[in-house]
Amino acid sequence: MKILSIQSAVAHGHVGNSAAVFPLQRIGVEVLPVNTVNFSNHTGYGAWRGSLIAPEDVHDVILGIEERGVLPQIDVVLSGYQGGTGIGDVIVDAVRRVKAANPAAIYACDPVMGNAKSGCFVAPEIPDLLRDRVVPVADIITPNQFELGFLTGTEPTTLDSTLASVDLARAMGPGTVLVTSVERPDREPGTIEMLAVDAAGAWIVQTPHLPFKANGSGDVTAALFSAHYRATGDAAEALARTASSVFDLIELTYQSGERELQLVQAQNFYAHPRLQFTAQRVR
Repeated sequence: MKILSIQSAVAHGHVGNSAAVFPLQRIGVEVLPVNTVNFSNHTGYGAWRGSLIAPEDVHDVILGIEERGVLPQIDVVLSGYQGGTGIGDVIVDAVRRVKAANPAAIYACDPVMGNAKSGCFVAPEIPDLLRDRVVPVADIITPNQFELGFLTGTEPTTLDSTLASVDLARAMGPGTVLVTSVERPDREPGTIEMLAVDAAGAWIVQTPHLPFKANGSGDVTAALFSAHYRATGDAAEALARTASSVFDLIELTYQSGERELQLVQAQNFYAHPRLQFTAQRVR
C-alpha cells in the first residue's frame, strides 16, 4: 500500500506527518510525505520557528511525484490540519489527480478544527472550507464530536444523536466516518470511546480515559485507521486495531512523564497491536 500524506511537519515532537509517517511505515505502508509547514515544534507551545510552505510549492512537489509516474500506485490520499484555504485547494486537486490515475484510490480527511474544551483553533475560514469543499470529496473522515457537530449543524452527545450526526455527514459524501473522542453521558465512568460507521454498520470501542492529552494522537489515529480500513475494508477490525495501538501509545507516553508522544518507543504496538479492546456493533 502507498499513502500520499499531505500534512504539516515539525522537527521536535510528533504532529502531522511527523506523527503519521512512522506508524504507517511500521505496519508496512509506503508513505510519500508532502509537508505543508516546516516548524521547529507544534504550535501548542505558544512559540515556534519556521515557515508555512506556499501552496504553489506544495502543488509543485505533488506535480513532481506525478511526473515520476507514481500516482497510479497511490492507494490513499491522507490530509490533516489545513493552515489556509490555498492548501485546501491543493489537496482537493491532488485527490482529483490521484483518482484520475487510480480510480480505486480513496481520500481520508481528518477535518481538524478544534475540540469542545478549547473551541476552534484554526483560521476562521477553515471550518467552512472543510464543510463545503473538502469533506464532500472525501471517502473517509475522522472528526471528533465537536468537529462532527460543526460539519452537520448538530450537537451530538448521546449515542443516538451521534449516529444521527454521522448519517448527515455520510450524506455529504464520505462513505466512512470515524468519530474520535466520543464522550456520551451514559458511558462507563473513566472511559472514552471511538465510533466507526460505514455502509455495513456501526461499531463502538471503549477504552480507559487517561488524564492526558498528547498533541498528534489524532494524527496517528487518522493515519492508522485509514490504512487498516483500506487494507481490510472492515470498519470493526480497523477500529479495534487503531484503538489498541493508540491507547498503548498514549499510555506509554503518560507513564513516561514526557510531553511529546513516545512514538518510536511505542513502535511494536503499531506493528503488533494487542487487540485488547473489542469493537461492539451498535447498528
